[in-house]
Amino acid sequence: MARFDRPRTLWVVAAFVLLLLFAPVVVVIVYSFNATRSLVNMGGLSLQWYREALTSSDWHASLWVSIEIALVTTLICAVFGTMLAFALERGSPRPGRVTEGTIIVRLLSPETATAIATLLLFTQVGLTLSRSTIALGHVAVCLPFVAVIVRSRIASLNPEMERSAMDLGATRLQALWLVVMPVIWPAIASAAMLVFVLSFDDFITTVFTSGAGVPPLPLRIYGVFRTGITPVVNAVGVLMMIVTTIALVSAVLLARLARRRTSVSQGQVALEPVR
Repeated sequence: MARFDRPRTLWVVAAFVLLLLFAPVVVVIVYSFNATRSLVNMGGLSLQWYREALTSSDWHASLWVSIEIALVTTLICAVFGTMLAFALERGSPRPGRVTEGTIIVRLLSPETATAIATLLLFTQVGLTLSRSTIALGHVAVCLPFVAVIVRSRIASLNPEMERSAMDLGATRLQALWLVVMPVIWPAIASAAMLVFVLSFDDFITTVFTSGAGVPPLPLRIYGVFRTGITPVVNAVGVLMMIVTTIALVSAVLLARLARRRTSVSQGQVALEPVR
């Protein structure tokens, strides 16, 4: 019996998975340059669908609504998610364990169930569905991600950093702002980038919490699919992929910067002489 070739087999499996994941993306990119309205046959190359997507007032309005909601969601999640991360890592153990369990349940629960529960909550308290309710729904979805990411960075910090700052005359708040925050800000920024992507592309929560008015971009695309698919959807999809890819790459780079700055700061504290 031939010996199992592990590296070659793993490469084959990885190639198959990548093909399965990216083949639909390649198809969308190719047909976004189609010169005809056909979604099946290529009739040459053209940029007309990109021009239509970039010049249409309806697509512009939906795009700005999605960006506005994503920015508000990102700001709220970055602030309160960071505060929650500090509370989980530095707070009392018993409430922290309860809150941590709640966050884990929220991360594992289906988004559809959470979106329905959010809709029922808004209707019970009498909130009119609008952009504000969409943003609140996105905050409920994205806040745990920020707390988990930032908390992992806080847990990796050397507590001697803050103690050294307080020994030199800084208050606890000053040590937090001047010593800890400069080290963990890349982690906060990377989590914020992830939240922006999640909010910008979210469909399930958006469809349950949206009201009258200009629909966000995912709902605009869904409406086009219901009334009749046009090739402009391919161009819009490619533009959305470009935006999300830039945000995700920025998040990865910032996360690496956070790990590097954390290790450097801890090394500097370890090398300081004891006085």
